[in-house]
Amino acid sequence: MAGIAYSNSSNILARVVLEHIENELKKRWPYRDVWFRRQNNIWDNQSNFIYNTQDFDELIERIKSQLQLNQFDKKEFFYYSLNRWYNYWSARAVEQLFIDQPNVNAVLNEKDRLKDFSIQGISFDLKTTKFPKGFQKDLTYAQKHPEMLIKWLYKNQSTGRRFHLENRLFLVVFAANGEHYKLKAEISWLRALIENYVSTFEPEKLISLNTATNKTALSDIIWATR
Repeated sequence: MAGIAYSNSSNILARVVLEHIENELKKRWPYRDVWFRRQNNIWDNQSNFIYNTQDFDELIERIKSQLQLNQFDKKEFFYYSLNRWYNYWSARAVEQLFIDQPNVNAVLNEKDRLKDFSIQGISFDLKTTKFPKGFQKDLTYAQKHPEMLIKWLYKNQSTGRRFHLENRLFLVVFAANGEHYKLKAEISWLRALIENYVSTFEPEKLISLNTATNKTALSDIIWATR
């Protein structure tokens, strides 16, 4: 994914940028965590301004401008754009947290949709996701049977541009108060979880998954629970 101008060689700058992104993401919290429609290419194309808009106030103005040009339902397009922006910049920040760690290397081709980085030479796509209601099991069960949740997440992933059956790390956020989505903005808190995961990373403990394409995908879950 392209967008943020920072790198491993400038960790001080990276931290400043990440702090700014965290503050901006938290400005989304007063709004409901709702989607009024599934993602689709038409609305994605009309809301692609989210990729070069870090500041929340600027985002609101960009949404207003786009609504003046299209006959979209105002509330639906507002939340559609808001959610895409929130998920994108949270994902960018979390990806940078990984890349800042020893033994983690960013993928050189930023347009590679199958890989975000490698840990000890093993490439992964990163997916931050709320604990899914559709899993129909509770958190305790999922933590004891991570392979079951991983299979569910692969099977029920979006069929859009990011669909694939390659290696994937899942950062699963779960809040006891039910506001799981807010944890995606807790970048400073997530840093410690990611540092611990990378420092104790053992390739032999990854979960192997036989995919529909007769390939083996490697996966794991990082639990972010409060």
